[in-house]
Amino acid sequence: MATPSAPADRDKVVTKIPPQLRRELKIRAATVGIDIQDAVTEGIKAWSSAAKPLDLIDTTGSESFSTYVPTTLLARFRGDCSELKIPYNQGVAQSIRLWLDAHPLPQRARRATGARRIALGNQKGGVGKTAITAGLGQALAEQGFRVCLIDFDPQGHLTKQLGHEHLPLKGDSLLKHMVGERQGELTELLLPVDGEAFGGRLFLLPACTDGFLLDAKLVTSREVRVKETALEKALAAIEKDFDFVLVDCPPSLGYAMDNALYYVRTRDGEETGGSGILIPVQAEDSSADAYELLREQIDALCDDLGIDISDLGFIVNLYDSRKGYVVTSSLDGWRSIGTPEVIAVVHELKDQREAVRQKTPLLVYAPDGEQAETMRQIARRIAA
Repeated sequence: MATPSAPADRDKVVTKIPPQLRRELKIRAATVGIDIQDAVTEGIKAWSSAAKPLDLIDTTGSESFSTYVPTTLLARFRGDCSELKIPYNQGVAQSIRLWLDAHPLPQRARRATGARRIALGNQKGGVGKTAITAGLGQALAEQGFRVCLIDFDPQGHLTKQLGHEHLPLKGDSLLKHMVGERQGELTELLLPVDGEAFGGRLFLLPACTDGFLLDAKLVTSREVRVKETALEKALAAIEKDFDFVLVDCPPSLGYAMDNALYYVRTRDGEETGGSGILIPVQAEDSSADAYELLREQIDALCDDLGIDISDLGFIVNLYDSRKGYVVTSSLDGWRSIGTPEVIAVVHELKDQREAVRQKTPLLVYAPDGEQAETMRQIARRIAA
């Protein structure tokens, strides 16, 4: 949200600050809806009137930072730093910290209709459902929301990417809660996803390979009368504790996908678009073919059960225009659909692949990278 050119009454601040501080400023300013230049201006004003000395900020490893501040305020600030024998970059860092402390992440009030529920689904594998689920969840947690990631794919890619193992087959699992065979409370299976920026707000419900048995179990279970409602009934135990529940769906058109779609339907009293399905795709023909199958499943389920499911949009993942006409024309094709619309394009970069190899969340491994910033943009759009 930084201003690209200098206003007439402002001068450019050029200095170095710690990357973590710069990142906090960028995220917080976007979250509270203020330009970075205005946040820094408010911080400098607070610094000027604050009792001195202030706590020193560790500026080790600082990186370039620039913005614009009113001319007269900046001149006075430079003079004050010099008079107090405080390095200029230390004064800027202290000012930003004062602003951050005065503008904490907003307290997210629980919605009367409960957590917002988003399924990330596509019948085709390899389009990036897991990467988008993880990145979106991390970005929402950064912005102050409590988020639960559900690894609903028995292959467990989300679980593994975040550095965990499948739940043991003989233990408790989401499947067992869905078919009436639970061994404990579902909340006991949740694992925190580590990351300072997540603030203890991001959790994972790991996969178990027993998920491959879901269709057969649901068909034979006497505990579940309406097969499509099993996931919702199981997740009711944890849903109340979160602002968002994100479901990483398997590449399947069976009962698992039916359950995920039913779970994210628009419930009675809930605004349209609060929950729904987000569809990761790639700029190539097989993704389009898979989407047609998914579209048919969504429409059939809505007709059969009399429900509404909001389309939250396409995310075109792993995009690389250097691959030529096929991908560029395919992107144009996705955009031409209109509804649902393309809400983001995620470029094919090494950050995500390296984060997966390190079993580290993307926004921890490469928090200042382009892919991380795209995830934050998607999160702001979804949370709006």
